[in-house]
Amino acid sequence: MYSFLDGLSIIEASSFVASPTAGLYCAQFGAQVIRVDQTGGGPDYRRWPVTEANDSLYWENLNRAKKSVAVDLRKPEGREIVQELVRATGQLITNFPVDGFLSHALLAQGCPDLVTLRIMGWADGSPALDYTINNAVGYPMLTGTGPDPVNHVLPAWDLISGAYGAFAMLAAMQWRSTSGEGCEIRLPLSDVAIGTVANLGALAEMLYTGRDRPRLGNAVYGLFGRDFTTRDGVRIMIVVATHRQWANLLVALGLSEDVAAIEQERGVSFEQDDGLRYTLRDMLYPLFERAIRSRDYADLSTAFDAGGIVFSPYRRMLDAVHDPALVANNPIFGTVPNPSGFDYPAAGTFATVPQMHRREPCPAPYNGQHTEEVLADLLSLPAAEIGRLIDAGIVGNIASGDPK
Repeated sequence: MYSFLDGLSIIEASSFVASPTAGLYCAQFGAQVIRVDQTGGGPDYRRWPVTEANDSLYWENLNRAKKSVAVDLRKPEGREIVQELVRATGQLITNFPVDGFLSHALLAQGCPDLVTLRIMGWADGSPALDYTINNAVGYPMLTGTGPDPVNHVLPAWDLISGAYGAFAMLAAMQWRSTSGEGCEIRLPLSDVAIGTVANLGALAEMLYTGRDRPRLGNAVYGLFGRDFTTRDGVRIMIVVATHRQWANLLVALGLSEDVAAIEQERGVSFEQDDGLRYTLRDMLYPLFERAIRSRDYADLSTAFDAGGIVFSPYRRMLDAVHDPALVANNPIFGTVPNPSGFDYPAAGTFATVPQMHRREPCPAPYNGQHTEEVLADLLSLPAAEIGRLIDAGIVGNIASGDPK
């Protein structure tokens, strides 16, 4: 946690991954992010993974450092309260539909300099999820060895959209500070996905070649990189990213002469050509397979570390979370009370600012934990009016519902 955004308040009305991620990143840098939650929890409030008590560890971690106002969004008065909260802060993050009670045009009637970040599925407003967008841009047909498509399990487009959305919102706020004008940012997952395809050169590649890339399994497109197995059965991934790493890899494996023989036979030089190492990979791989299969992992890892070679053993996520370098000794993690009651390391900002003190991560809120506080502070509602809203079921707090 850092204090770069202290003094900034943002209303967040969202669910699932992309939109809450945008709010999370703002909160981790000091913004007061106030979630507007359906009383009792929204559609992702119990999303897996969950504890035995059915508390969502997913929700708990995507909503750290935020406040929660519980509102019955099915009731007109509840929706009006949300609208007033948005106008009181001037900032909104949401994945609600373009039209409806959180439309930018409607909200801006009482707040003309409002900045809205609206994360969407498709640009036309139709729904989509990361997994369907990934299919639409073709990556599952490039993943694995074929012939069946392979859906990867990381929701990459959600996460990129959340990060891009937080950046875009802060950019819009900077523009507002000089122009005085608000705006709505519409960020469809489909545009994030196809735009990323274009940024990586793949769109141009498809149009230039007129064909898909080959299915490479664990091999790396355009570089020398693949998985290999050591004599003691450890599977490792090796990727050569620089020419120096290539030279050092040959030395570490004792393959300089064997590779030189291939170069002489083919009249080529691998020394400065990433693409050539990739193109002739089927001639190179057997040499590396034999060399790596003849040595144990401990021996190889020492040699690779000495040569600055990029490699890593494959391991389970369960092993990774017990790695001291990744978790226990990593300053991005801290320990805070969690609504689930389960004690585990909590992630703060991924970025480290050496010149600043890193504050501890913050817990996620209970549903409605900050309802009374926020209504009093932002809308200046007296205690009697807040009590009426609670009694009428328009808003909720911990005392009026399940604290979990």
